[in-house]
Amino acid sequence: MKIGIDCRNILNVPNGEKAGVGHYTYYLVKNLLKIDKKNKYILFFDHRVINTNEFKQKNSEIIRFPYSQYKKYLPFGYSHWFVTKMLNKMNLDVFHAPANIMPLTYKKPTVITVHDLAIYYHPEWFPPKQKFSTKISVPQSIKMAKKIIAVSKSTQKSIENYFHVSPKKIKIIYEGFAKEKKASRSFIAKTKKKYKITDKFILCLGTLEPRKNMPMLIQAFDDLVNSNFKKYNNFQLILAGSKGWKYAPIFKAIKEAKYSRVRYLGYISQAEKIALLSEAAVFAFPTLWEGFGLPVLEAMSLGTPVLASNVSSLPEIVEKAGILINPKNANSIKNGLAKILKSQTSWKKYSHKAKIQAKKFSWKKCAQQTLKSYLEVYKDSIF
Repeated sequence: MKIGIDCRNILNVPNGEKAGVGHYTYYLVKNLLKIDKKNKYILFFDHRVINTNEFKQKNSEIIRFPYSQYKKYLPFGYSHWFVTKMLNKMNLDVFHAPANIMPLTYKKPTVITVHDLAIYYHPEWFPPKQKFSTKISVPQSIKMAKKIIAVSKSTQKSIENYFHVSPKKIKIIYEGFAKEKKASRSFIAKTKKKYKITDKFILCLGTLEPRKNMPMLIQAFDDLVNSNFKKYNNFQLILAGSKGWKYAPIFKAIKEAKYSRVRYLGYISQAEKIALLSEAAVFAFPTLWEGFGLPVLEAMSLGTPVLASNVSSLPEIVEKAGILINPKNANSIKNGLAKILKSQTSWKKYSHKAKIQAKKFSWKKCAQQTLKSYLEVYKDSIF
């Protein structure tokens, strides 16, 4: 097979993407090239990516899309007609679009990955001016694709219910996680000193936006300290991530917190993230919706007990290895935190369960199942 993959969302090479669709594409491609030496891979990168050496194999070819700076002037022409022209030149057997949409003028067999359809159910969580994508690009891509990869059962159900797609067209393939070593004690100490983290702490990572539900976590944490000040007054709540859409209520909640034990660090590096994830007493993720929930998986792989919402994909990822809470109820979050932190025995139990649960997920498995999907689409196209 001659397999094409759109890699334009991978921009941070050779360090690898650490979030979002770029992260998914980066690790999927790396693992496909590792497990498959038989098929030919045509990898389409943005022209701004200079160093693609780690993707060069005997069975891979790197193609760069030129003129991407003109996309803002001719968005449809560039994203659909021009890209289709480039793809047709390569005479692909299967094309994989890993970011929800495919070129709408491309007629050959295509696989798309759908990560998250929250915008269709809660448009108020997202910036405006996405109508072309939500009304045309995504629906048409889902209709035209020969196979759809959903990153969770939750996403699969969203696709079926909202777009009335047959379950036979959808394949659930979970993401994996990059195995990270726990940070050294000296680097953890250095990171804590840099961000003035002096005590035990609960960590929450993610872009500051409405669906991450951070104000509710802040309220729950404040209630936890208030409920047993003697036990929890030496805990901090640490928030880290870039500022996103409508982040102001988070800072309002921090300002109004009675015990002022909440700190916002801003964006942190990957090494700092691993250091804080390794050291956190609890990783708290009370989000209102996730297509997959990679930060939860990363925390579990490091043995950090997890508190996560009982919504969307998270029950699939966490199962019984952590505490699942009602994200709209501060008391539920507070009680969940208290359950993990009530004793050293309880903490160790959830830490152990987390590590075992994380082993169910891997990028190798993701790549193997994705390759199988390519083969199914290819066979269907020749018979």
